[in-house]
Amino acid sequence: MCWRAAVSNSIALRLSGMFTLVALLVFLLIGWALYQQVDKGLGLLPEAELDARYSVLESALNRYGTPEHWVKINAKLNLLSEEDKRIRFWVVSGDAGYEYGAPDAQIRAFAQGPLGKRDLTLPDHPYPLKVLVSQLPAKDQRPPLRFLIGIDTQTFFETQHRLLTALISLAIIGVLLASALGYWVARIGLKPLIKLSQEAQRLAPPRLSGRLQLSPLPPELNQFVGAFNSTLGRVEQAYSRLESFNADVAHELRSPLTNLIGQTQVALTRGRSAEHYFEVLQSNLEELERLRSIINDMLFLASADQGSKATMLTSTSLADEVATTLDYLDFILEDAQVKVEVSGDAHVQIEKAHLRRALINLLNNAVQHTAPGQVIRVQIDVQEHQVAIGVANPGEAIASEHLSRLFERFYRVDASRSNSGANHGLGLAIVKAIALMHGGDVFVRSDGGMNTFGIYLPV
Repeated sequence: MCWRAAVSNSIALRLSGMFTLVALLVFLLIGWALYQQVDKGLGLLPEAELDARYSVLESALNRYGTPEHWVKINAKLNLLSEEDKRIRFWVVSGDAGYEYGAPDAQIRAFAQGPLGKRDLTLPDHPYPLKVLVSQLPAKDQRPPLRFLIGIDTQTFFETQHRLLTALISLAIIGVLLASALGYWVARIGLKPLIKLSQEAQRLAPPRLSGRLQLSPLPPELNQFVGAFNSTLGRVEQAYSRLESFNADVAHELRSPLTNLIGQTQVALTRGRSAEHYFEVLQSNLEELERLRSIINDMLFLASADQGSKATMLTSTSLADEVATTLDYLDFILEDAQVKVEVSGDAHVQIEKAHLRRALINLLNNAVQHTAPGQVIRVQIDVQEHQVAIGVANPGEAIASEHLSRLFERFYRVDASRSNSGANHGLGLAIVKAIALMHGGDVFVRSDGGMNTFGIYLPV
């Protein structure tokens, strides 16, 4: 079944079929036109020969009208009939002495018809005769005559049939030849595509750094190769990120699981007091809470990757949402000994729960990198088609090579990837997902001793 499907979908066979149809159409048109022209020419040949025969006999028939001369005319007609068996002569008259060809009732009835060239079908002839009927006036002793010259059209019909057979045979041979040549030409024309396919089959994980570089290529394939190589680049990046993401997930989950297992094993080595078991359970609960947080964040990001959009939108004051979030983080800000200043405001359509989650992550990120006694600034700017919410904290400048990747999952500027219960590397990735769910985007700046992380929301 697969082989049949491959054959039916073969481009070479399709092109060959198209060549065959085109050739068939061309041969039919040319053959039909040629046949019509030849048929027309063959149809004129009997009439031209009748005219030629009659022109030779006409003067003799009209000049003489005596029985003596009529005997000579009979002899000449006999001679012409013997020379060419296709020619038949009849003379119909009221006087039997001036008749020729032993005309029967059918010939006599035909002779009484209109003058000129007409077809006559005889019982013993499969093909009709083309007959020229002419009127000869009375002359001397000769009464008026009807002179008939007939020519057998069998030769012309057979020639016409042979021509038709030859045209059909040539058309069939031409179509088959065009089909074979078309398939051969298509195979040659598709060789670059076959080579590209073979090269593409060798590009599989982990060998994704290769690119299609066959050259020279036909112009029709240059665009395809460019698009394919561009897709390979995106796939390579996605594959690398997936590998990194898998490693980071394993790292983030391994630490709390290791802590849980280690603390539990130590607690079970010997009998402990109730207070000690309580401390172990409390520590395990913190690790489990961390695991649950990581899993929930990953599930949220997976849902966002599937194209989830914010649907429960309400028109809300962004300044009020920032104030509500700051109330929620009051104890964290107090412990970190930092202050927050808010400026600007705008009303936009948002899903409150998602926006508060993004603001919490942005403020938590700022608090973790702000020294005690310093100020975090939240700036709400209304721009032409969007609103920018920026959270800026004083701190060391971030190198430019890190800025474009800070919103990636588990990405940290610190290569040691230190982690704590408050930070597992998904906070800024969730901020970006929430911005995209609202049809917005994220931004980051590091200049003037301030690091600003924020989101754009559409007006």
